[in-house]
Amino acid sequence: MLPHGETYEEVRDRFAWRVPAFYNIGVDVCDRRAAMEPGGIAIVDVGDDGAGRDVTFAELRTLSNRMANVLAAEGIGRGDRVGVLLPQMTETAAAHIAVFKLGGISIPLFTLFGEEALQHRLGDSAARAVVTNREGAAKLAAIRSTLPSLGLVLCTDPDVPGTRFLREALAEHGDAFEPVRSRADDPALIIYTSGTTGLPKGALHAHRVLLGHLPGVEMSHDLFPRPGDRIWTPADWAWIGGLLDVLMPALHHGVPVIARRFPKFTGEAAFELIERHGVRNAFIPPTALKTMRAVPDAASRFRTRLRSVASGGETLGAELLDWGRTVLGVTINEFYGQTECNMIVSSCQRIMPSRPGLMGRPVPGHAVDVIDDRGAPCPDGAQGHIAVRRGDPVMFLGYWNDEAATRAKFLGDWLLTGDTGIREPDGFIRFVGRDDDVITSAGYRIGPGEIEDCLIRHPAVRMAGVVGKPDPLRTEIVKAYVVLKDGVVPSDALAADIRDHVRTRLAAHEYPREVAFVTELPLTTTGKIVRRELRERARAEVAGG
Repeated sequence: MLPHGETYEEVRDRFAWRVPAFYNIGVDVCDRRAAMEPGGIAIVDVGDDGAGRDVTFAELRTLSNRMANVLAAEGIGRGDRVGVLLPQMTETAAAHIAVFKLGGISIPLFTLFGEEALQHRLGDSAARAVVTNREGAAKLAAIRSTLPSLGLVLCTDPDVPGTRFLREALAEHGDAFEPVRSRADDPALIIYTSGTTGLPKGALHAHRVLLGHLPGVEMSHDLFPRPGDRIWTPADWAWIGGLLDVLMPALHHGVPVIARRFPKFTGEAAFELIERHGVRNAFIPPTALKTMRAVPDAASRFRTRLRSVASGGETLGAELLDWGRTVLGVTINEFYGQTECNMIVSSCQRIMPSRPGLMGRPVPGHAVDVIDDRGAPCPDGAQGHIAVRRGDPVMFLGYWNDEAATRAKFLGDWLLTGDTGIREPDGFIRFVGRDDDVITSAGYRIGPGEIEDCLIRHPAVRMAGVVGKPDPLRTEIVKAYVVLKDGVVPSDALAADIRDHVRTRLAAHEYPREVAFVTELPLTTTGKIVRRELRERARAEVAGG
């Protein structure tokens, strides 16, 4: 855990990693906690009626042990890959924990994946088993003939052809299971990247990845945990943000996790859940925050007791930060990371003032800097590559079956995040954009984040994506794709007003010379804007005349 301190400098200077030689995520988050407090609440499993069922650590240990026995009886053990294709629910957590205890490698799979996405991930990893539900089993049935390694599909629903009913399989085995004695550096899970460029790559992580996440989780939630904490995220547990930023760290600390499977996420549903189940801590991605921001009169309609809200994936900007203070009653802490090396930069209102437009400072224990093309640190104020020094406990082992891509991820002793940024004199880091998102216009290098933040401050704008559009004179011009708020009618006059809104607030070279109104933006399954698709659209506009 982060040491106590009143300032960022105190916490940073007192921190030291303590990663044991032998460590198993499943034993840590389940068996250890069950031995300490068997009746402690691990998960509050919320059903469609909104009511929650408390699941204790003792119950989670029993369920995961039985699952491990089921898998072991099928010959699945050390190093074998097991997919988990389930929404937020107790069985999802138990399945990952069971695989960890076996010494296997779990593969989190998003329930909204289509057949091709599942085929790529399960085929690339040569998964031997999948734990899923009726909907997931139907997708697997269509591609199973292409997955020769997949021998077992466990289903949480009964009477599904080609599967074993999980409840019946569990009944055949006892509660006891002896976990393997895994090393901290042994592989534990493969999380596939969201695939904004090319096919998704499998980031292979060791058991130590959870320990590497803890300082960033604790910092982004104002020195988590505190008495009475209860945490929730709308982010699916199939993503690193749901699994390793919320579920596993909370179980490690003995903090109850709220599990909820929304048929469709809405701002109202989020506020109702937070109020009804006494959520104290939440990781809410920017896209979800923007959806909640659109709820009218939320501050007066809902009573919340939030202590901390963390967000990451896209820059928030001043507008969302102000809304968070007014409506949620907290200063939203931004954090930064990626699937390969997560939770490495964060803000923390508890120990340092927030700086709108800046994503925070390096989390204690992580050597993060802005470097040039030769791998040397850039001077303060200069734009460069955001990078992390090798040897970090949270850093991935490499890409599954892709040594070339793994090598390309590093420059000397630095892991390149693929993002550009600027280090301020006080150590805060300003996110500029993905390397390929940076716009070059009339000699200026322009990041889209600041423009998008300015755009959503316009009273008519709900969301915005900004890219560079090829231009013979300026190399590129700034083009904005804008989603308007409900009831707002697009017009040339509105487009001009939006352009002026940015020009008068940022700079003449940053305002969007073109504004296109769209009904939706292309998003990854984790809610990030896929600017690559917007760039392709802009290029097609040029080619089409």
